Amino acid sequence: MTEQPTRFPRFFVTAESPCPYLPGRTERKVFAELRGPDAQRMSEGLGRIGFRRSQNVVYRPSCDGCTACVSVRIVANQFEPSQSHRRLLKRNADLDVAACDAWATEEQFDLLRRYLKDRHPQGGMAGMDGYDFAEMIETSPVDTVVVEYREPAVDGKPGRLIGACLTDKQSDGLSMVYSFYDTGPDARPGLGTFMILDHVVRAAQVGMRYVYLGYWVKGSPRMDYKRRFNPLEMLTPHGWRLMPRLEGAADRRPLAEVD
Repeated sequence: MTEQPTRFPRFFVTAESPCPYLPGRTERKVFAELRGPDAQRMSEGLGRIGFRRSQNVVYRPSCDGCTACVSVRIVANQFEPSQSHRRLLKRNADLDVAACDAWATEEQFDLLRRYLKDRHPQGGMAGMDGYDFAEMIETSPVDTVVVEYREPAVDGKPGRLIGACLTDKQSDGLSMVYSFYDTGPDARPGLGTFMILDHVVRAAQVGMRYVYLGYWVKGSPRMDYKRRFNPLEMLTPHGWRLMPRLEGAADRRPLAEVD
């Protein structure tokens, strides 16, 4: 008897493991496989209730006694860049940006390895090899692209790759699955933030409402950067709600007014 695809996913729960964000805590995830003709619809529907995609799986935290991980998304068509955001957009306006097919390249993998070595040397992805990277990029049952950020072309040749983001295209916005970028001594400052800003600009230009950033983790300083984008919505037990702004978030004006 052949196995028939189903519109209703089966959910599973992982074993507990050390939390990568909050020392001394453990994490557990609930996950489901994406497959069949309804994979795109399933991914989007589950994404709106806090799930994230990794290859052909969607997952969300399911930790006993902890709700620190909060799904957040930028309201792209109402985004209000700060003065530093406007400076970043202008400073990097010379970059060549292209949405490429989700196909892994050696250039992307080399950039990822340098990024992980510098930013996450002890993380779960530190031991990733080329095969693992290809699976991460190419194993997607939904509409996915790799957004590449390159220095300006020279003599007709593509410039150096300095950033990339695996991005899912959804009916209501863009979901930034995973991004990595140059962090070397000569790297452009604020490049990671610029990549988020670029996604917000592009989403707003085509009428998409949101840019999904994954989880903000209360109590984890490395996740606080996500709160510097406004308006930012967070997923609560009562649905998506505006997140309180950080203090000092002055000097903002609508995205349409950015020069």
